[in-house]
Amino acid sequence: MIRESAGVRSGASDVPPMHTDTSPAPFEADLDDKRAALGYVSEAFAEGCLDGLDGDCMAQAALFAAFQELVTTYGEEATARYAEGFPDRIRAGGFTTSPQH
Repeated sequence: MIRESAGVRSGASDVPPMHTDTSPAPFEADLDDKRAALGYVSEAFAEGCLDGLDGDCMAQAALFAAFQELVTTYGEEATARYAEGFPDRIRAGGFTTSPQH
């Protein structure tokens, strides 16, 4: 979740403020929408793999598309601040879905 500090705007007047802390919100009103979106992305990912595209290629393309959308919506600086939290989340298992060896 990207959240910008209060009073800091990305330049778009119709974009709500966002904060840059990467901790999950206690309750997210759009959780159902995010689950649905993840389902669509997962389906597209699986379809690409079934068509012979490498999973790594799909992952990189998905990341590019995601960051492109975030930059368009929130701006470069806010998106960069959001991405700063990824290394710690990755190392802490925030994206791990199966046991690691």
